[in-house]
Amino acid sequence: MAHPWIADRALAFDSSGIRKVFELAAKMSDPINLSIGQPDFDVPDVGRDAAVNAIQSRKNAYSVTQGIAPLREALQKQVDAEWKHKDRQLFLTSGTSGALVLAMMTLVNPGDEVLIFDPYFVMYEPLVKLVGGTPVMIDTYPDFKIDLAKVRAAITPRTKLILLNTPANPTGYVANEAEVRGLAELAKEKNIALVSDEIYRLFCYDTPFVSPAKYNPDTIVIDGFSKSYGMTGWRIGWVHGPSAVIEQLIKLQQYTFVCAPQPLQWGALAAMDVDMSPHIAAYREKRDLIYNGLKSHYDVTKPGGAFYIFPKVPAGPWRDAGEFVAQAIERQLLIIPGQIFSRAATHFRISYAAENRTIERGIQVLQQLAG
Repeated sequence: MAHPWIADRALAFDSSGIRKVFELAAKMSDPINLSIGQPDFDVPDVGRDAAVNAIQSRKNAYSVTQGIAPLREALQKQVDAEWKHKDRQLFLTSGTSGALVLAMMTLVNPGDEVLIFDPYFVMYEPLVKLVGGTPVMIDTYPDFKIDLAKVRAAITPRTKLILLNTPANPTGYVANEAEVRGLAELAKEKNIALVSDEIYRLFCYDTPFVSPAKYNPDTIVIDGFSKSYGMTGWRIGWVHGPSAVIEQLIKLQQYTFVCAPQPLQWGALAAMDVDMSPHIAAYREKRDLIYNGLKSHYDVTKPGGAFYIFPKVPAGPWRDAGEFVAQAIERQLLIIPGQIFSRAATHFRISYAAENRTIERGIQVLQQLAG
């Protein structure tokens, strides 16, 4: 029974199933951990050194809410060069998760509908509900492609926002140019906000990344340093979009997160000069390793990006993905059941952000389970 002081919004959803597996891993002696979406490489040396130097030189106070000027200027230069939109402002956030919270608080009124592609990142649905919005799921099974006809059919007078994530968590799907352009133009046509979560944009293995901001200058883009620079614990995200919207997000950040951690902003600035392409190439090889190890045993779509693969649960004594994952955990393999990310319980997520030996051990267990 819930404590009588607890607000309804806190009771509306359970704690993350991913976090539960994370806690389980901490108790196991030698787990095959393919569960957590966290790079297995560390922050570049120059980034770590710059953060330490910032701490030692007493850059430990709040920064301005928008973030330190040198980092904002470096990012703004990138944004201006890529899109050449006249009215595009950016600021630093407390991780991309903080950016998502601010975006939902700024854009979604109670009763507004938010279109989400299913499967989806675990935070999307709870955040929409947290601000009183109504999540509207658009099914992308079996191949996770964006069907623009389905999107158009889902739009109602209450539709306020479309949430796009490409490359996607949990599927690794990378939306192609036609899908991205069509979605961007549809949002513009219907005067619906479009939020593009681009945290995995560097992790594209087969085709170039395409942002909807290329076709719709009103797109609100969320990005960050967590995945591409191994800074998950540093909480350095950033958002760019039309200044009228960004100003409101900045205002809300003043009353919530205040600012991203200042010393770590200096570290992120230094890391921007590091070429991360060797890590991306290594992750392409990891993608190939896991896909080639599973394709003969599982119904699985080859992911084009991020560091996830989302196979279908094979036939067996289990009723759904939850029971299948329980069998895997009994064999020391930590993976995530698909219903954490979806209305369906037919698939499971593997994160191949791990050492190759760990991936190979996971493949052996999964092949045994498939029979």
